[in-house]
Amino acid sequence: MEIKSILTISLTLFAVIDILGSIPVVMALREKLGEIESGKATIAAGVLMILFLFIGQQFLEILGVDINSFALAGSIVIFIIALEMVLGQNFFKDSADEDKGSIVPIAFPIVAGAGTLTTIISLTSEYTKTEVLIGILINLIAVYIVLRSIKFIARKLGRRGQTVLRKFFGLVLLSIAIRLFKSNI
Repeated sequence: MEIKSILTISLTLFAVIDILGSIPVVMALREKLGEIESGKATIAAGVLMILFLFIGQQFLEILGVDINSFALAGSIVIFIIALEMVLGQNFFKDSADEDKGSIVPIAFPIVAGAGTLTTIISLTSEYTKTEVLIGILINLIAVYIVLRSIKFIARKLGRRGQTVLRKFFGLVLLSIAIRLFKSNI
């Protein structure tokens, strides 16, 4: 277990989850739904991500898909998500149902969406499950902190700050997607 690997995993998941880039969405949900249940949303997202970390590969085997193929497909999905972040265009249809409460639209699909779950499986092709688990836990702490202080963060970043952050993490994610693609081809 290496600190560098855990840092890489944590930053990769941070870029994919993009909780800072989701601040405008979370703010809109907060206005519509009232208070966000930060703890419940974080726990629900964590359970989903950890379950996928430990049984995702077996699930793929049942479907007859090997981890390298899934990682390759995941790198393409991550690449497209990164393009969305950098270009400000939506290629994927937003499937969040804003009337369900704070767990459904925030835990899934905002935090533990398809991109996050794909990334978790992709990361297991290069890193140990323990390292990925630590990266997930670090990100869950960040998600909880952001959800708890959403009003303060949005006010401090401003629109331009949010845009700059989103584009920066988009470029980082593009680089990661290309590296995953190259290592699994």
